[in-house]
Amino acid sequence: MNLDPFKGTDSSTSDRADAYLDLRGTPCPINFVRTKLRLEQMSPGSLLEVWLDPGEPIEQVPDSLKMEGYQLEALDERQDFFAMLVRRPVVS
Repeated sequence: MNLDPFKGTDSSTSDRADAYLDLRGTPCPINFVRTKLRLEQMSPGSLLEVWLDPGEPIEQVPDSLKMEGYQLEALDERQDFFAMLVRRPVVS
C-alpha cells in the first residue's frame, strides 16, 4: 500500500485525481498555501484532490485558488469534510 500522502492512496475518494492532500485540521491561510505549493510541484494539467474542513477553509480556499487561476473541477460534501478537485493549468 502506498502511504505517501502526495500520491494517489487508498484514502483518495477520486480515481481521477493524480495526487491527494488531506488538509483537515489545517487552519487558514496555511491550507491554501499548502494546496498552492502542492499544485506548483505537479505537472501541468494534473488533478489534485484536497480534503478541507467545513467553515472558513471551504469558504476561502476554493475562491483563493480561482483567483490564482486554478480550475475547480468538483466540490463534494462528505460526512464531516469537503473533497475538492483542482486542476493545475497547462499554461501558468
